Parts: sequence; structure tokens; C-alpha cells
Amino acid sequence: MASVLHKITPEDFAVSNWSGGTTTQLAIGPAEAVYADRDFLWRISSATVTLPESDFTPLKDYIRYISPLQGEMNLSHNGGVERSLAPFEIHLFDGADATHARGTCTDFNLMLRKGRCEGSLCCLQVAENAVLQLPQQLVRISKNKVLVLYCVYGEGMLEIEGQVCAVSDKEAVLVSHFSAWPSLKCSKSSAFMVAEIVPL
Repeated sequence: MASVLHKITPEDFAVSNWSGGTTTQLAIGPAEAVYADRDFLWRISSATVTLPESDFTPLKDYIRYISPLQGEMNLSHNGGVERSLAPFEIHLFDGADATHARGTCTDFNLMLRKGRCEGSLCCLQVAENAVLQLPQQLVRISKNKVLVLYCVYGEGMLEIEGQVCAVSDKEAVLVSHFSAWPSLKCSKSSAFMVAEIVPL
């Protein structure tokens, strides 16, 4: 089967409220899963934290990657030492942890169901007129592997197996059923969050 590219625009996003602000769901797997039912394998979202202090929703069945995109984020888990995260710094933690946050920011989240899928998250800051191969963090080969590229700012042209998809500020592209690793070309300085997901 040829690789499948699905572009995701802000019109496709699902916005909901949580105790500290709003969350924008960019993608979820499987596509028919409902976040509130906690029946999903993975979920990618971006949250806006508007309160100076807030507590994360507990998600005992999931591990979480998080990264601030702008603003300040200071996290502590289970009453432990507070950790300060700089923009685009990635932090992995257990969704079961009692997590307290300080600071207002916009962040990026990848949630993975324990024992059902694995994944990785990285940030790419790309120079003007650069062409690069997207980094593969996981070596596991799976026909069900999914890649999600989210444009934080700038624009890029994603190419894989002869297919091309343009993505710009606050848009995303989901790639599935691929055997070659995509390349990315940027005409101007850009930043992307790249999530790699492999159902087990």
C-alpha cells in the first residue's frame, strides 16, 4: 500500500476546556476514538494555559510527552522537585503522576496508551532554504506506524514516495502506511513538532 498523507488544518481541530485553559486536539488514533472516554491509543494536542498555576488532568493509562511552544512552563510531579522547561524542550512523564504546573504558556502534547503503543516526540528548527530527512527515533518497523508533523511557525514541503504536501503555520500533516522516511524542504526559517507513533 502506498503511503497516505492527510493534511490537518485548524478547521479540523477539536477545542475543549480543562481546569487551566483550553486544549486543541490535532489528531487522535483511532480516528473514531473519543478523548473523554479514554479509549484512544494516542492523541496529539496543543494546550493554552491561562492560569498562573494549574493541575494536569490525571491519565493513569497513558505516558505523556510535553513541550512548551511559547511562554513559561514549570512542572512538578507528585510533590517533587520543580522542573523548568524552555520552549521546544521535551519532557516525558507518567500520566498517572499528580502534576502541578506554574506559568502561562502554549504547549504541545503527545499521549500514548501504556502497553498498546510506543512513540517519540522531537522538535525541528529548520533554517531558510534547508532540505532535510526527518529524524526516525524508533527503529521498530510496523505497517501501522504513524507520523504527525505540526508546523509551529513558518512553512514546509513534506515529500515521501513521490507525494508532496505543503504545510504552513498551525497546520499539520499525518503520514501513514509508509516504508521510506519523509524529507522536508523549507523556504524560510520554520519550526515543527514531529511525533512518531507505533501501535504494538
